[in-house]
Amino acid sequence: MSVGSVGDEVLAERVPQQSLGTAAARNLASTTKSAPQMREITSRWLLRTLPWVEAKGGAYRVNRRLSHSVGDGRVTFVQTGDRVTVIPAELGELPALRGYEDGAALGELAARCTQREIAAGEVIAAAGAPVDRVYLLAHGRVERIGEGPYGDETVLDVLADGAHFGDAALLAEDAAWEWTARAATSCTVLELTRAHVTALAARAGSLASHLAGVAGRAERPTNDYGEAAIDLSAGHVGEAVVPHTFVDYEAAPREYELSLAQTVLKVHTRVADLYNHPMNQTEHQLRLTVEALRERQEHELVNNSRFGLLANCDYGQRIQPRDGVPGPDDLDELLSRRRGSKLFLAHPRTIAAIGRELNRRGLVPDTLDVAGTRIPTWRGVPIYPCDKIPVTAAGTSSIICMRTGESDQGVIGLHQTGLPDEVEPGLSVRFMGIDEQAIISYLVTTYYSAAVLVPDALGVLENVEISRRR
Repeated sequence: MSVGSVGDEVLAERVPQQSLGTAAARNLASTTKSAPQMREITSRWLLRTLPWVEAKGGAYRVNRRLSHSVGDGRVTFVQTGDRVTVIPAELGELPALRGYEDGAALGELAARCTQREIAAGEVIAAAGAPVDRVYLLAHGRVERIGEGPYGDETVLDVLADGAHFGDAALLAEDAAWEWTARAATSCTVLELTRAHVTALAARAGSLASHLAGVAGRAERPTNDYGEAAIDLSAGHVGEAVVPHTFVDYEAAPREYELSLAQTVLKVHTRVADLYNHPMNQTEHQLRLTVEALRERQEHELVNNSRFGLLANCDYGQRIQPRDGVPGPDDLDELLSRRRGSKLFLAHPRTIAAIGRELNRRGLVPDTLDVAGTRIPTWRGVPIYPCDKIPVTAAGTSSIICMRTGESDQGVIGLHQTGLPDEVEPGLSVRFMGIDEQAIISYLVTTYYSAAVLVPDALGVLENVEISRRR
C-alpha cells in the first residue's frame, strides 16, 4: 500500500487534539430552544367574538314572550340499503299530528308511507291541484315554485332532507296546492295519502278525535313571529273603546346549564424538580392542556346536541343554497332573516368556496382589520373562519350567521368566573395531590355554554357544496 493512500489517516493519529470537540461541548451547552409547540391551536374566533355572560348558580334561564308554534320541525328517517322508512314518533312533527301519542297508530301510519324516487326537474305537486297526500323528503332538494308579480316563475324556498309539505291533506278535503313543488336534485320522498289516514281514523277512535280536535281548534291570534298577539288600537278618533291586553310569557322557559370540559394533568415530581430550567415544565404542560380545553370548548359550542349553535338553530332560520355552492345570493338571504347580524362563521374551505363564487361573478369582498388580521366581509359583516364546523364526506358544510349580545337579544356565551384556583375566566386548575408513585395531579376544568335569546338571532345556511367548482 502506498504512503499517499494512508497519509491523512496517519497524520490524524499523530497530531494531538488541540480543542474541545463539539460532541463533548454540546453536553455542557444550553441550546437555544423554543417553547413546546402544538398544531391543534387555532384562532378560535367564536370564543373571541361571543359576548360572555355570567351564569351564577350554573344555569341561565331564557324568558320569552309566549309563542304558539306549529309542528315545523324535521322528520327523521332510517335507511336500510336503498329502503327508507320514517320513525313513527317523528310523524308528530306534522302539524296535524302534533301531540298525538298513540304509538300503535303512528306505527301503522309510518308503515303506510310509500317510497318514491324522483328525478331532478320532475314536478312533485302542481299549483292548483288538490292536496291529497303528505310528502316527507328523506333526501334531496325540492324547490317551491310560485308566480312572480309579472307572471314569471320564481323560487319561493328550497326544502332539504327532513322537510315535509302537503300537511293540509290530513285536515281539509278541499285543500289545493298554492305553489308548485319541483325536484332540484334527485330526491327520495315518502308519501302518506289522505285516504290511508282516513281509513285508519275510521278504525282508531283516538286518531279520529285528535284530527277533529285539531280541525276545530280556534287558533289564537299571533304576530308574524308566532308570538301571542298584543291587542292594540291606533289611528282612532273620538271616544273609541281602547282594547285591554297583557303580555303573556312562556310557562316553562328554557334553562341552559353550564357544561364542562376537564382533564387531570399529571407531572412526575422528578421532572418538576430536575428539569425545570430554563423552562418550567409544569407551566408548559399546563399551557398546552389549557389550549386543548379551549379548542374542545369551541367545538362543543358549535356541535353539542344540547346547546351547540348548529343544533339549536330554529328550523325557520335554516335555509338551503339556491345553486348548491355558497353564492352572494345565499349570504344575502341569510342576512335578511335577522336584524343587526354581527358575524358569519364558516369553515376555511367554505370561505375559499365563497371566494371562488365571488371571483366567478367578478365581485371583490371588502376586508376588515380585526386585531391585526384581515377578515373578509360581506355587506360589512365579517366572515370568521371556524374549523369546528363539520365538513361531510360528500363535501358539504354549513355557514352560521348570528346577532350577538344580551342587550340586542342575540347569541351569548355563558360562563362563571371567580372559581376556586381560577387561572383564566371560567377555567380553574386545582392541585389534587401527589400519589405513591410521586406523580403530581392537577384537575383542569372549564365551564361554558351558549344561549340563543330569540330564534332569529341565529341562522344557518345548510348543505353548502364546497367541493364543487363551476
